[in-house]
Amino acid sequence: MSFLVDKEGYYGEFGGAYVPEILHKCVYDLQQNYLTVIESESFQKEYRQLLRDYVGRPSPLYHAKRLSERYGCKIYLKREDLNHTGAHKINNTIGQILIARHLGKTRIIAETGAGQHGVATATVCALMNMQCVVYMGATDVKRQHVNVEKMKMLGAEVVPVTSGNMTLKDATNEAIRDWCCHPTDTFYIIGSTVGPHPYPDMVSRLQSVISEEIKTQLQEKEGRDYPDYLMACVGGGSNAAGTIYHHIDDKRVKIVLAEAGGEGVDSGKTAATIALGKTGIIHGAKTYVIQDEDGQIVEPYSISAGLDYPGIGPMHANLSAQQRAQVIPVNDNEAIAAGYELTRLEGIIPAIESAHALGALPKMTFKQEDIVVLTVSGRGDKDLETYLKIKQI
Repeated sequence: MSFLVDKEGYYGEFGGAYVPEILHKCVYDLQQNYLTVIESESFQKEYRQLLRDYVGRPSPLYHAKRLSERYGCKIYLKREDLNHTGAHKINNTIGQILIARHLGKTRIIAETGAGQHGVATATVCALMNMQCVVYMGATDVKRQHVNVEKMKMLGAEVVPVTSGNMTLKDATNEAIRDWCCHPTDTFYIIGSTVGPHPYPDMVSRLQSVISEEIKTQLQEKEGRDYPDYLMACVGGGSNAAGTIYHHIDDKRVKIVLAEAGGEGVDSGKTAATIALGKTGIIHGAKTYVIQDEDGQIVEPYSISAGLDYPGIGPMHANLSAQQRAQVIPVNDNEAIAAGYELTRLEGIIPAIESAHALGALPKMTFKQEDIVVLTVSGRGDKDLETYLKIKQI
């Protein structure tokens, strides 16, 4: 049994494409063409060249010696924070805009929470000379002000969304509404492994460059191409999917995912979807959703704009359901403490999203010989105001 997507677009019972009739042709065309495009020699040549010369890949696999001493194992950090634009998101947006161009689309829309996907989308639109509209919850516009200004500087139109609790879910709702109004010329670059098939698989494949590099880099450093543990934060799930893609069916590798506990799983202010979610439909896919008895979505909460989502990618829902992955809720204060710890031990300020993965380390028990690879999905420049509000040290 494989934990990757099947021919129908499902991961076990999760996934599929639940879309309004007006979007059926857009989604169907993408389903029919995305693999042919991605696997073509011309796409791979241009994509790989841009990853190398524009993004700055491969990203380093760094042996964090002081962090390793703290947790009694050998910890390597996959440094996605060193990519152009400061996060893993650019791996996906470059690939998707090449696909959009191949399909003859001229207008790009996107949703963003922490702003990193918005910046990455605005960046590739500037590069490819395409119109760009980014939907962002008004709450996130305030807490990620620097990223908003970057998007505008890159030529994107940023649309603040004032419905719901004005975060990632609501931005996604508005982006889908836009797509329904402009199905012929518009391509929706989804930022995570969410949405209708083929988006979860397409984003996973574009992000799989992360685990492809981990295999090569571990072989060089350790003489074997797999770790004992892979760790990543998970909101929608794109950096996690990229981290585990090439090891997902290798049972020698334990998968540990950290989701946003907010103020506590039972506090009513949380985004711990796997801990609390029940099967439902959100944004075009069947997956776990935080919902009430009537099936209405419960507003999520996290200190991290990028993890503040009431759903989860169908890949990760299935990994949890099949007990292939261990999913650990990490609360706001635990994530902040972990961010400060990495900063003081290794001189690396992580994004608060990535700090959730680091916040899972104290909840684990490792052996001295264990090799752990943890993905630092983004850098913390965008989160300095939040860090400073909750000083730990």
